[in-house]
Amino acid sequence: MKLKVIITGSTGMVGEGVLLECLEDPNVEKILLLNRKPYGISHPKVEEVLHSDFSDISAIKDKLKGYNACFFCSGVSSIGLNEEEFFKLTHTLTLHVASTLASLNPNMSFSYISGAGTDSTEKGKTMWARVKGKTENDLLKLPFAKVYNFRPGYMHPTPGAKNTLSAYKYIGWSFPILRTIFPKRVSTLKQLAVAMLRASENGFNKNTVEVEDILELSKS
Repeated sequence: MKLKVIITGSTGMVGEGVLLECLEDPNVEKILLLNRKPYGISHPKVEEVLHSDFSDISAIKDKLKGYNACFFCSGVSSIGLNEEEFFKLTHTLTLHVASTLASLNPNMSFSYISGAGTDSTEKGKTMWARVKGKTENDLLKLPFAKVYNFRPGYMHPTPGAKNTLSAYKYIGWSFPILRTIFPKRVSTLKQLAVAMLRASENGFNKNTVEVEDILELSKS
C-alpha cells in the first residue's frame, strides 16, 4: 500500500528519525510535516505546514485531508511539570489532533509514540505513565482504521540526524553493551521508524507495540 503520511514532531529526535526513513521508503509517496517551527527541507515528497497551537488546528483542517497514516512523534518530558500541565500537553493536545484527523481521514492508521513502562491501568503511582496510559486508551476509542501505540525504550539515534539530543554524545558508546545485556529493551531509532512504516503498510496484530515487537516488525 502506498502511504500518504502526516508526521508531527519532525524537529525533535524521534520525529526526524521517522521522517528520514519515510524519505527513503518507496512506498511513501507523500509526506506532510505538521510543525510549530520549520524543519527546513526541500524534497519532492514533502510539504510542511506550520501551526503554533496544536490545541486548535481548525484553521488548517483542509490541509490535513487525503492522508492514510499519521506518525505522531510530538511529546514533552514530564520533568518540571505537574500532572495538570503534563496532561494538557500530552493527552489533551494529542487527542485534539487525533480526533480531527480521524474525522477527516477515517481510513487512516494512527501511530503514537508512547514509551516503555506506560501504565494502561491509569492507576499506577508514576504520573507520566498514567497520563500516557490514558492517552493510549483514549486513542483506541477513536474511529481510525487502526491505532498503534509504540512503546520504545532506549533508542540509538540515527547517524547524521541534526536533532539528536546532546546527551547521546555522552551515552551513545554504551549502546552495544545495552543491546547485549537487554536485547529486548533497546533498539535503534531506525528500527522504530521502520517498524512504524511496516505496521502502517501491512498491519500488525497488536495495538500496543513493545520493544520486542518493534524489533520483530523492523525485520519484516
